[in-house]
Amino acid sequence: MKKLLLGLAAGVSMLAATAAQAESKYQCKEGETYVMNVMVSGVEYWFPVYEAFKQAAQAMGCKTAYTGTPEYDVTKQIASFDQALAKQPAGILVHPMNSDPFIEPINRAVDSGVSIVTFAADSPNSKRASYVTSDNNKEGSYAADVIAEALGGKGEYGILENPGQDNHDKRVVAFIARMTEKYPDIKLVGRAATNQDPTKAYQAVLSMAQANPNLGALFMPEANSALGAAQAAQELGGKIKIMNADVNGKILDMIKAGQVFGAVNPNQGIQGYMGFMLLFNAAHPDLIDPMNDWKRSAYNPMGVPFVDNGFAVVTKDNADDFYWDAYLKRRGTKGIEE
Repeated sequence: MKKLLLGLAAGVSMLAATAAQAESKYQCKEGETYVMNVMVSGVEYWFPVYEAFKQAAQAMGCKTAYTGTPEYDVTKQIASFDQALAKQPAGILVHPMNSDPFIEPINRAVDSGVSIVTFAADSPNSKRASYVTSDNNKEGSYAADVIAEALGGKGEYGILENPGQDNHDKRVVAFIARMTEKYPDIKLVGRAATNQDPTKAYQAVLSMAQANPNLGALFMPEANSALGAAQAAQELGGKIKIMNADVNGKILDMIKAGQVFGAVNPNQGIQGYMGFMLLFNAAHPDLIDPMNDWKRSAYNPMGVPFVDNGFAVVTKDNADDFYWDAYLKRRGTKGIEE
């Protein structure tokens, strides 16, 4: 009798859970799909973003797709965006390589009924519903503080940059502004546009160091340039401190080996998870009824201008916590291929 009662109780519990799930409005319809679109699709930075994007989607029974272009070319990224749009997904989480070229594609998507949220870089003059990223200004300022402390408050530094990409430009501008305002004895002696090319970064550092023998540090707003910069710094004796934004396996190895001083890294998982949640809500505005004029003004009530996903400073002490393969092992998934 006891076993029968336990069995009945378990059955009732399962039915209640199933009923509750069926009643939840935070569930996708059959085949409802959300897409993540990026530029330079093979860059490791995107992988944990998409892993958390999938994590949120799977919890709600939604399908996902990862799209983009393997080349650093805004025209080709827009083509990949349009290919995804042609399949009429419920929404697209997009990292626009450049802000203005994406205004028309994003507006066209929204006008066709596909919700758009941007992440890591923005197209603020478009009709995108929301934007999720780390605070690039804080990243640049914090990186400046770290480098300034390491230099003892005086010396010379250089910048390697990627002009035209919104989030990268903000990091560089904030870094220089912080140095100028707070550390007047640390002088900017050189800037070079390396455009995420390790070879260009390598050559730029050699040239910059030759022209400025007292060069003590370099900042760059992304990881690829740091690979070439660190190689050049090592060949020059290892005295130039390399600080960058974003990490990958090679950068982490270099940080642990002391070849890269450190990196500021956006919280990629929160970026992907919150990116999906914002996108789902933007695609289902009927779930939200705020006390404002959204109906009269005819705009999506999920119009959240900015969500800060936070960032971490990666050093020798915590680098082991940021390896992609270790994260996948912990998650028990295969990553981007799923």
